[in-house]
Amino acid sequence: MTSTPTALWVVPVPNFGGVARHVVDMVRAGLPGFNMVVLAPEGKLTSCLEELGVTVIKAEFGPDYGFMTSFASLQKAVEQIRPDIVHSHLAYADVVATAVVNALRIRSVIKRGTCVPKLLTTEHGIASNDSVYHGSSWRSKLMETVHRVRLWGTDQAIAVSRSTADQMRVKWGARGVELVYNGVDIPEVHAAVEQQRVPVERGPRILSLSRLSPEKGIDVLLDAFAQLRADYPQAHLEIAGSGDLASELRAQAQRLNLGDSVTFSDFVNPIEAMGRSDMIVQLSVWENCSYTLLDAKAAGLKTVATAVGGNLEILGADELVDRQSATLTQDVLQAMRAQLQKGEAEPFTWSSNEQMAAQTTEIYARTLEKK
Repeated sequence: MTSTPTALWVVPVPNFGGVARHVVDMVRAGLPGFNMVVLAPEGKLTSCLEELGVTVIKAEFGPDYGFMTSFASLQKAVEQIRPDIVHSHLAYADVVATAVVNALRIRSVIKRGTCVPKLLTTEHGIASNDSVYHGSSWRSKLMETVHRVRLWGTDQAIAVSRSTADQMRVKWGARGVELVYNGVDIPEVHAAVEQQRVPVERGPRILSLSRLSPEKGIDVLLDAFAQLRADYPQAHLEIAGSGDLASELRAQAQRLNLGDSVTFSDFVNPIEAMGRSDMIVQLSVWENCSYTLLDAKAAGLKTVATAVGGNLEILGADELVDRQSATLTQDVLQAMRAQLQKGEAEPFTWSSNEQMAAQTTEIYARTLEKK
């Protein structure tokens, strides 16, 4: 009897974010035909995964522990559970996993019986503008080289959007990249938001769900919102999130005399925040496959976002604005006006989490068949 193959997911973050959401959604959907084990540093993510019943290896792994400790943790896990596949997520895990698996490949030449799993990677965050993630030209060049090298030792690369796959090819020379979109279970998200729905009492309610950092364009949103109030005096803007620009953005709101028409709410439950909102505006310099936009569309909220990265694969042309436009504030204002004047949102279709999991296991099966 052939045993069920095992996929070891390697994640270098302890808490929730886009990648943790991806992991949890995949666990809930299940990997048909595969056992799934997750290696990650102890934290909220591992606690959630344990509650869901998945096998978790809580390890000293990630940037906080350093390369050598992370290497040792992953190597020990591979030797103990002997997975058929190691699937890494985020750059740190990609680099460590490549080092571990290729070290095992070398060892297998002189030591029979060495477990050498297939190595897969999913790219969640790469931008056309290197400064978005790396900040300096030397660092971006260094990381470009690192990614090119580690992909040589990777059996299969996966991207969460066509845009992401294109950037992997252009920047890193990646070949044969498979596309698996982040999934969203539309009925479940819609029902969850409706359960939190707060009826409209006055004007339209705009929501921003992002870090308070320069690349998110929240300063532009504030300027556009200030002008929107000429048409909708009772409009309200909720800015949810934290970051380095918190004090600057609060000062900007004060200069614009926005008073209590703007709320800075720090960390929030995104489903609850959507339940008290009518529109989400996201003006990022880059997005790969935004869960915020997927959830907003699933919930039936109106949306305005920049025409960058994977946003063009989620939204329609009338929901997008050019991030490089010399009249960006006016473009955002006009797009918000247009969306607010529309009726109910058209039905949204997208890959479910079950479909995302099925696509992933199909890739696993094909990869294991390759010699």
